[in-house]
Amino acid sequence: MSPKFLRDTFLSLVIAGSDTTGSTLTWLFWLLSKNPSVEAKILDEIYRHQKPNDQQQVGKPSAGGDDSYKEQEEITIFKAEECQKLTYLHAAVCESLRLFPTVPMNHKMPIERDVLPSGHIVTPNTKIIMPYYSTGRMVSVWGEDCMEFKPERWISPAGHDRILHQPSYKFQAFGAGPRACIGREMSLTVIKMIAATILCHYRYELADLTIHLRSPNPSFLKSRTTSRLSSDVHFVVSALKINSILTLIRSIVK
Repeated sequence: MSPKFLRDTFLSLVIAGSDTTGSTLTWLFWLLSKNPSVEAKILDEIYRHQKPNDQQQVGKPSAGGDDSYKEQEEITIFKAEECQKLTYLHAAVCESLRLFPTVPMNHKMPIERDVLPSGHIVTPNTKIIMPYYSTGRMVSVWGEDCMEFKPERWISPAGHDRILHQPSYKFQAFGAGPRACIGREMSLTVIKMIAATILCHYRYELADLTIHLRSPNPSFLKSRTTSRLSSDVHFVVSALKINSILTLIRSIVK
């Protein structure tokens, strides 16, 4: 590999992996706040796979505001290898990307005259728009429940610990073909690490409960380079104790 190839690959991972990861996490938490039963199932999975020694001691700043650390508290920080076991969380992330792909649309151009399967003739340099946001919500592709946030559609019938593979041209959140996103696996791992860590320590709720999942309001769905929630959508976040988490799981998961 040439230095230029390594440089370009590194820049792609750094630049393309910042806003996209943040956008995916934002939509994931928004969907979980609207679907508490899914959140509870994720928490149940996390605590079923968590080992007693999975907690790390993290310093807590002293009341004086200096850099010294006088108090210690236990915070669970998830590692990449631990997140590989979180199948349901992985399914929830994929389902979030299906409904709200980080890049809502893309385009390609043919290098020579061609005829599409639909019968349309395209000439060189014609932009062919690929609306990932729309194709992720097509009944003909995802079924009658395509508008529902349903992580179970990603779980293999062969077992709850296996993810059901979806063809890249069906699930296009990371693109498809030879120019698909090179950071797919890295981004999924980072998203799961962050999501699992936050879910273990915080409870979050929408400040405005009038926002409905089935009828997204264009005022908060902004389609730029990445899709994102607008600044007028707020979450109320509170710290969670272990007893509160277990109570939440028991109250929802039967």
